[in-house]
Amino acid sequence: MAQRTTEKRSIFDVIIIGAGPGGYVAAIRASQLGFTTALVEKRATLGGTCLNIGCIPSKALLDSSELYHTVATRLKSHGITAGAPAIDVPKMMARKNKIVDELTRGVAMLMRKNKVEVLHGAGRLARRGGRATVIVQDDEGRTSELSAKRNILLAAGSVPVELPFAKFDERVIVSSTGALEFNEVPERLVVVGAGYIGLELGSVWRRLGAEVVMVEMLPDFLPFMDREAADALFRALKKQGLLFHMNTRVTGIETSERGAVVSIADADGGSAAIECDKTLICVGRRPCTEGLGLDAASAALDDKGRVAIDDDFCTTAEGVSAIGDLVRGPMLAHKAEEEGVAWAELLAGKAGRVNYDAIPSIVYTWPEAAAVGLTEQQARERYDADVRTGKFPFAANGRAKAMDENDGFVKIISGPRGRLLGAHIVGPRASDLIAEAVIVIEFGGTAEDIARTCHAHPTLSEAVKEAALAADGRGIHS
Repeated sequence: MAQRTTEKRSIFDVIIIGAGPGGYVAAIRASQLGFTTALVEKRATLGGTCLNIGCIPSKALLDSSELYHTVATRLKSHGITAGAPAIDVPKMMARKNKIVDELTRGVAMLMRKNKVEVLHGAGRLARRGGRATVIVQDDEGRTSELSAKRNILLAAGSVPVELPFAKFDERVIVSSTGALEFNEVPERLVVVGAGYIGLELGSVWRRLGAEVVMVEMLPDFLPFMDREAADALFRALKKQGLLFHMNTRVTGIETSERGAVVSIADADGGSAAIECDKTLICVGRRPCTEGLGLDAASAALDDKGRVAIDDDFCTTAEGVSAIGDLVRGPMLAHKAEEEGVAWAELLAGKAGRVNYDAIPSIVYTWPEAAAVGLTEQQARERYDADVRTGKFPFAANGRAKAMDENDGFVKIISGPRGRLLGAHIVGPRASDLIAEAVIVIEFGGTAEDIARTCHAHPTLSEAVKEAALAADGRGIHS
C-alpha cells in the first residue's frame, strides 16, 4: 500500500529537532526572546533520554536502593531496630515511572505556557530553494514540511553503543534502558564498562542484593577524574561489594534462556567465563545522527562522527545549528541545556556563551563523586609550581559524622594568584556541594573567595571551605 502523505507547510522563526534537555530548554528560551518556535520530537513524551530513560529514572532507582541499603545496614548504629527489609521491585519501578510521567507532563505544560508548538514525529532535514527545511513524519506515515525563517536546531541526543558481537535484546543483554526495567533483582549482573552509567546502575542492583561484576577494558578507574578522587571512589565501591576486572576486555557473550556466559580476557593473558542472569553493556554513547537528513542539508560530521559546528553552534549547512550530545564536548544534560540557551541568545543578538571549563561532572553512586575544572595532574602540567592543593576529609566534618558518612573528601586546586582551577569531591551530596566551586570558577574567583565566605555550621559545605583554607596552608580543623 502506498504511504499516505499529507503535505502541510508551516513557517516558524526557529525549528528544533529533539525535545531532550537541550532541545526543550532551547525552545523555551527562543520563545521568551520572541521567536515563533516549533519543537519536533519522535517520542510520545517530551524530555528526551534524560527524563524518559536516563538521568531521572536512574536517580529514582538510586534513591530507592540507597534507602533499602540504609535500612539493611545502618539503622542499628542509630539505635533503631527493624526487621530485615524486603524489596518489591514492581512497586519500586512504578514509583520511578510515576516520577518520569509527572516530569514529562511538566515539560509539556512548559511548552504550552511558552507557546511552543510541539509536533510528534521523526524530523529530518531537507532542502528547498537553497535553504534547509524540516520534514516531520508521524507514526501513521503522514508527513508535514516546516520551514524556518531564522534557524533550525538539531538536538537529537545520543544512543547507547552496542558491542558488535552482542546486540541488545533488552532481555539478557541490556542497555541502560533495559537495566531500568528489571522485574526482579538479578542474582548476578555483569556490567561491561565501569564508566558513570555502569557504576550508577551497577550500584542500584548491588545495593538491592545482586552480585555485580564490573568489566573495564581500561587499566585505570575513571581515567578522566582526579586520581585521588577516583581512587577514593574505587575503594568505597569495592567495600560495598562491587567486583572489578580492570584492564580486561569482553571477548564474547553467549546467551540462553537462563542468562548469559560472558567471556573475558585480561592484559596478562588470563581468561575466564562468568555466568550471569543479565549483562549490562555500558561502553559509551554515540550521537544520534541517523535519519536526520544531514547529507541532504550538507551538514558535515567531524572525525569522531559528531555534527561539526563552529563556536556559535553553526553547522556547515546554512541556517542549521546543533547542540548537546550531537556535537563536541561532554555528553551531559546540563551542558546541552546551557548550549540551548546560548544558541537562542546568539540568534537574538545577545552574548550567548558557554564556559566549558565550568561544567561539572558527577557520578551518582554513594558516596557521590563530583568534579569541575582541572585535575591536579592537568593543573601541574599547565602551571607547574604555581599549583597548590588543599584537602579536607568528611570524617572530620561534624555534619558528615552525624550522618555516619565518613568516606571521602573535598579537594581544592588553585593556581596563579590563587585562582580556583578545579574542585573534586567524593562524599555525601557531592552533586550539590560542587555548585559552589562551579560558581567561583565561572566568575574567575579564587580559593580564598571560598575560604573567606561564611559557611553555616554544622553543614557538609564546611568541608569545601576547609579544603579552600588548606590550599593556602591555613586549615582550621585539619
